[in-house]
Amino acid sequence: MNELKKERRLMRLSLALSALFMAVGLASSLGGRSEKTRFAEIDVERLNIVERDGKVRLVIANKERTPGPVERGVPFGYGSGRRIGLIFYNDEGTECGGLCFGSAREGDRYESGAILAFDQYDQDQAIALQQYESDQRRYTGLTVAEYPTELTNKQRAERYEAAGKMADGPAKTEALRRLESLEGKARAYFGRAEDGAAVVRLMDPAGKTRLRLRVDASGTPRIEFLDASGKVTKAISE
Repeated sequence: MNELKKERRLMRLSLALSALFMAVGLASSLGGRSEKTRFAEIDVERLNIVERDGKVRLVIANKERTPGPVERGVPFGYGSGRRIGLIFYNDEGTECGGLCFGSAREGDRYESGAILAFDQYDQDQAIALQQYESDQRRYTGLTVAEYPTELTNKQRAERYEAAGKMADGPAKTEALRRLESLEGKARAYFGRAEDGAAVVRLMDPAGKTRLRLRVDASGTPRIEFLDASGKVTKAISE
């Protein structure tokens, strides 16, 4: 009986040592393995680029899996599945820009567009390089904009949602007017206008064009000065 107990103890000890050596060997092999893996080709619906702590810095995704807007890690506004491309995030987990694109066609009707944008802090697009065309419209250009800082992008969306639930009347009209005054305003545009002219537009803080340089589709150049109502007060032509 004593011999049997001794053999069992030796067997347990042998198994324990074997397990220990296996664990040490596995840890050594994993520790020495390169963290870099090479793929000749990979199909993926969504790819998250994250920091070591799991913080998301970039999302590359198809339309179904692309997230909606996020501010400090909290989703707001429209949901996922509305865009395709790359979405950038800052250190605070807030969306800060992206590259999106897409197209659609139905018979002779079509739309196609792409945009590379970078956001003002806690706001929407401060600079955007955009191309858009359809069977009825086409423009391409670079827009520079600025936003008031009274509300963050998320707070603005939440107030629009709340205002939309208000009963029609003066209070709702005033709430919407106030929110519209806190929207971003374009300050400069360089590109191709819808009428085919190459243009440079410079705007005042209210987003009103005050100086316009244009070369129209026929090649005629013109410089225009405008007042706050959009009326041309002075023009210099060739």
